[in-house]
This record gives sequence, C-alpha cells and structure tokens, in this order.
Amino acid sequence: MRAVWQTEADAAAVADAACRLIGIAARAAIREHGEFRLVLAGGSSPLAMYRRLAVSDQEWARWSLYYGDERCVPADHPQRNSLQVAQTGLAARVGRHHPIPTERGAKQAASEYQSCIRAAQPFDMVLLGMGDDGHTASLFPARDWPQEDVFAVIDAPKPPPERVTLGIAALQNCHTMLVLVTGSGKAGALARWRDGADLPIARVCDVAHARVLVERKCLTFADNQSDTGTQAIESVQ
Repeated sequence: MRAVWQTEADAAAVADAACRLIGIAARAAIREHGEFRLVLAGGSSPLAMYRRLAVSDQEWARWSLYYGDERCVPADHPQRNSLQVAQTGLAARVGRHHPIPTERGAKQAASEYQSCIRAAQPFDMVLLGMGDDGHTASLFPARDWPQEDVFAVIDAPKPPPERVTLGIAALQNCHTMLVLVTGSGKAGALARWRDGADLPIARVCDVAHARVLVERKCLTFADNQSDTGTQAIESVQ
C-alpha cells in the first residue's frame, strides 16, 4: 500500500483539502506545459468539492476535464456523472469538457473515449472515490478487467449494469492521484483495504503518487475493525 494517507476532520474538510491540492496541481501543470488535465470521479461524494472548486479562482481556460467512468444512461439522466458535474457549475468554467458519450452505447462510447484520452495522457491529476464494496470508477470486485485504457462494462452489480470505465493502467497514468473517502458507510471497505484485501481501490492506488484524503470518523471506524499497523498522517495545511 504505497499511497500517502491524509486525515481530515470531516467531509467538509476533505472537500476543502481536495480543492487546495487540485489548485496546486493545476498551477504547477499550467506552468510546466500550459494546461491542466484532470480526470473527475463520479458519484455523489465529490459533488460538494466540485461546487467549492467551481467558485475558486483558477486559470479555467487552460483546464480540460475528463471522466474516470460513466453510466450508460441518457445524457440528461439525473444519475449521469457528467450532468451532475455540470450542475455544480464546474463544467461551464473550464476550457475543455470531455464527457464519455455513453448515450451511444457502452462499446461505441469506450472506443470513442479511448481516442479522446490518448493525447491527454499522462493526466496531471486523477480523482477517485470508493464505494462501500471497495470499487472505484466502474471497476468492481470479483471481475476480470480487460487490459485496455477504456472498456465497456456490461455486468456491473449496481444499476445500471452497462457502463464505461477507464482501466487501471489509464487511471494510474497520471502525475498525481487523489482519492476522497468520506462517510462511516465506507468504514468496512476501508478496513479491508488497509488490511491488504485485493479490492479494486487497492489495486488502482498501489502507486507512490496516490494520496488518500479520508474523513477522521471513517478512518476511526475502519481502524476499530482492523488490526493493520498502517498510520495516517494528519492534514497538511
């Protein structure tokens, strides 16, 4: 487990810390090569952070947004990751926004997104969350994953079953990986991760450039279930 663990007081503090670290990464990337290529995490957990980020002061014209995964639902469906991001105001701020076109079907969307991300790699930052089963993006436990940067998922255990996701290699192909873990409901999966279980989140984050921002309550609950000796660092201001 090579990721760095950073403990924050609560979910709001996790969102604030994430915004701060994203801003630092953006400024560094723009200085280095003139743009910031950010892969977004889906689901509801990062939305508060996206709202905070959308009202921050950034060189927005130089930002490009990509997605780690997407559900195969219509573009205006409320569970669509790209729609949820748009509703936070973030997508409208950036210079380039690249949703995964899953309304065209999983296989077609995966093929098109493969071409889309090819020139963007290595990404400057990849954001990830974790489900209560230890999944991340649309990489679910007990599944065989193709060795491809982008692929169709047709049997997800959570609805909808059809999705498109970036693979492990593509998610790891970044300068910085930032993982947001909040909520006591994640404690069980977090305990298994820290105990060395073979979870999707553990596989993806097994890189030295990963940082896990975890709510103290969630980590405390997890460590009460775990015998691990891994220690988390306190918040870096």
